[in-house]
Amino acid sequence: MEYMDEAVRISIENVRRNEGGPFGCVIVRNGRIVASAANSVVALKDPTAHAEVSAIREACRVLGRFDLSGCDAYSSCEPCPMCYSALKWARVDNIYYGNSRADAARIGFDDDAIYNEIIDRKQTTERLHVPSAATAFRLWEESTLKIRY
Repeated sequence: MEYMDEAVRISIENVRRNEGGPFGCVIVRNGRIVASAANSVVALKDPTAHAEVSAIREACRVLGRFDLSGCDAYSSCEPCPMCYSALKWARVDNIYYGNSRADAARIGFDDDAIYNEIIDRKQTTERLHVPSAATAFRLWEESTLKIRY
């Protein structure tokens, strides 16, 4: 519980500082916190500056790698779709959270609406066939210098 307690402490302090939403996250590896972050959307004027994304960036910097296998994330709230995806892309082993997305929706955060939109596919998505778009994929496929992730 100490890691969750730290994520919650960060979220409470962030509300007091008024720099972003009531969210905090810590990334833990081998029993020690390697990174922690609060939501800094307001402070940075960056809609992607969620606690989990910021903690991922810091953990990758500290560990010197983009793969966070062997790490766990403790978030004060259930990660939004963006953060959940980022945690999965980072290959974090386990995700633990305090408040639910329904709890977040009750105080005005629309994560639940975004989850529902993804499920219902309400937003229009359309593939535009641009022949040159395949160039980067072809170059990647042919490259002998690429670093797979």
